[in-house]
Amino acid sequence: MFNLLLFTLVGAGAQLVDGALGMAFGVTATTLLMIGGLGPAQASAAVHLAEVGTTLASGLSHWKFQNIDWKLVAKLGVPGAIGAFAGATVLSGLSTEAAVPITATILLAIGVYVALRFSVRPPATAHARSTPHTARFLSPLGLFGGFIDASGGGGWGPITTSTLLSRGKTAPRTVIGSVSASEFLVASAASLGFLVGLGRESAGNLLVVAGLALGGIIAAPAAAWLVSRVPATLLGTAVGGVIVLTNTQKLFKSFDITGAVTVLGYVAIIGAWAALLVYAWQRSKLTAAEAQGEFAGIELAVEKEITEPTVAPEKR
Repeated sequence: MFNLLLFTLVGAGAQLVDGALGMAFGVTATTLLMIGGLGPAQASAAVHLAEVGTTLASGLSHWKFQNIDWKLVAKLGVPGAIGAFAGATVLSGLSTEAAVPITATILLAIGVYVALRFSVRPPATAHARSTPHTARFLSPLGLFGGFIDASGGGGWGPITTSTLLSRGKTAPRTVIGSVSASEFLVASAASLGFLVGLGRESAGNLLVVAGLALGGIIAAPAAAWLVSRVPATLLGTAVGGVIVLTNTQKLFKSFDITGAVTVLGYVAIIGAWAALLVYAWQRSKLTAAEAQGEFAGIELAVEKEITEPTVAPEKR
């Protein structure tokens, strides 16, 4: 009973982050399971099986708060599912540790770009609901993201969310909601791939799966509400910081960097991230004030037009 409660709390915490930022459920849960002694394939199988439930709940919650563009979901999620199935079958017999430094370096660069883009120079369309991305761009992105997610135990959110945010063409809340919804397809395909590759072993650790799924389902509505209320500049900066911290840790571990170097590295990253968050928060308040002023001006003009209708000049 204690273990079920523990994994339920882990699932709830991971889903709050994943639902609000579009990433980190798989990374958090897989890390915990591997610390507990599960192999990479078994841990990834358990996480993706749990994600079938959590991503369904997350997608429904984001749909309720109108955070989803279904065209984006289809163009990204279907190739993602294909990549996830392939990644799961590959991981069932192979190790992907050699690819971690390369993937982490790419994601680290994207994370820095996202954090700076949304804090220092937010995209002009950050508050708009539009999806100009083509299938030609989204299909390879989904295929790669799905493969890495299944074969590495996580990565769908960091790869797809960070890339879409870095392009600055879609509102952050729409990106996060659509990525979260499309992850249901990815998790389902990955689970099927592990079933093919591992057989009955992929359905093991049902207590862990149940706890993660239960916690994620409970927290999904709160996460969807959170992303619909956080300012776009602040949300984008937060996502960038999470990507940087997560992949810095991966690089330190991959190259066996320990001691004072890691401490100084984390302190520098957190300090810079905090400064960017403060700047982004100030910018979001200024933007909100400007928007409120414009709305008040429009409202006043409309009221004046109603109370003082324009009278056409008399013809001479």
